[in-house]
Amino acid sequence: MEPPLKLSVLPLLLFTACHVILLTTAYSIGVNYGTISDNLPPPSKVAAFLKTKTTIDRVKIFDANPDILRAFAGTNIAVTVTVGNGDVPALAKLSAAQSWVADNILPFHPRTTINRIAVGNEILATSDKDLIAHLLPAMKSLHSALELVNISSIQVGTPNSLGILAPNTGPPSEGRFRTGYDRVVFTPMLDFHRQTKSPFLINPYPFFGSVPETLNYALFKPNGGVFDNATGMNYTNMFDAQMDAVYTAMKKVGYEDVDVVVAETGWPSVGDPTQPDATVDNAASYNGNLIKHVSSGKGTPLMPNRTFETYIFALFNENLKPSKSEQNYGLFKPDFNPVYDVGILRNQQAAAPKSSVAAAPKSGVAAGPKSGVSEGPTSGGAQAPSPSAGKRWCVPRSDASDAALQKNIDFVCSSGVDCKPIQGGGPCFQPNTVKSHAAYVMNAYYQANGPQDSNCDFKHTGVVTTTDPSYDACTYPYKAEKSEKTVAGGSIKMKCDRMAGVFMILASCIVLI
Repeated sequence: MEPPLKLSVLPLLLFTACHVILLTTAYSIGVNYGTISDNLPPPSKVAAFLKTKTTIDRVKIFDANPDILRAFAGTNIAVTVTVGNGDVPALAKLSAAQSWVADNILPFHPRTTINRIAVGNEILATSDKDLIAHLLPAMKSLHSALELVNISSIQVGTPNSLGILAPNTGPPSEGRFRTGYDRVVFTPMLDFHRQTKSPFLINPYPFFGSVPETLNYALFKPNGGVFDNATGMNYTNMFDAQMDAVYTAMKKVGYEDVDVVVAETGWPSVGDPTQPDATVDNAASYNGNLIKHVSSGKGTPLMPNRTFETYIFALFNENLKPSKSEQNYGLFKPDFNPVYDVGILRNQQAAAPKSSVAAAPKSGVAAGPKSGVSEGPTSGGAQAPSPSAGKRWCVPRSDASDAALQKNIDFVCSSGVDCKPIQGGGPCFQPNTVKSHAAYVMNAYYQANGPQDSNCDFKHTGVVTTTDPSYDACTYPYKAEKSEKTVAGGSIKMKCDRMAGVFMILASCIVLI
């Protein structure tokens, strides 16, 4: 996955208590091969390792790196290549798409099995109107460019975060796309997928929807389940609930027949101070159970009897990611030793998980999950804010440009959010800087629309923080999260203020068995 962000929503089965899995059955499990690191082995060694030592049969990369594409030639490991977000607008023109295919596909195909082109990454979450407007045209142009050179084996799609769903979606049966995007964006996009027989790509991350009370539900550990009254289905894991919420949204616009691929999902083995559930044991449980679940053929309550093509995030720990958790999504260390074993190594039983020490954070652009702890906005004259346990605000990233932040202000203030506090005479007008004003309105939008991490992405210029950025008379909005515990019939019952996501936005709910 490219830069920072990840939603609040749902995932999979369970690793055995002793973490032992003997792999003798064949199934299709992929990994996201990110390279935001200065200590990774060369692509040739990576390809040889995956081919000879693991059962992984597909990878997704976040560019079209020629060294990686050459390395996977002849391995029969399928490779998904990615068009950078910034390249999407130009590719809406067929001539540009033809040039891109000539430069990035034809020199390697078919010796390297390229199975898919991912056009951008989580573009809808960027809120960039220009990118969003050019996304489907670029997808169509690339598909046409492939057809013109008689390539029919490479699909075209775009990965979507679960921020594409309407805020505060309740149980899966209430899943729907965001208003305004449902008919304008997703209906034509899904029609493209139907016509080209290509899948809809989604990035579910139960990690971002989990709280301590819902941890078993997120990890596929035993729990009473969550009952959806509308369908009569009982959900015993968050992943199924996330998948079915997307399926329901697709069905509501008439495209439930389009296949779904999990382009990204994972769990960090080390986390930031506010992420106590980011542990080796939990990462092993989630990913181990994920593999078993998506390969079982059981499917989900609303999509039964199916397997799901799934790409785990990520292959390696990447030491140049901006936060400790982002650095530690890897199944393997750079020396190919497993951080923990989920049963993908050939001809061996899984070993007990081993702890790994995260590298010190360094600056860099994330290619994976989007979450991090911000240093907070640089507001002049403000007293140093203090951490507030359990509360979250959205602020600009420290490296965000004023030009990008001004676009955020324009977008938010045209979306119906109250921007009066940053206007002249308002309590947040001073300091009169773009960054200070952007911090206030970005947080106001985040709180009004979730809050979910996807609503703080802003084309990778926003970040969620647990430090209250309020200062002097300027109070940043914070949506208090309420919970009500209900015990009934041995089944998990969940209630949230405003039904703010019984299944989807579990971070604002409390679950009790």
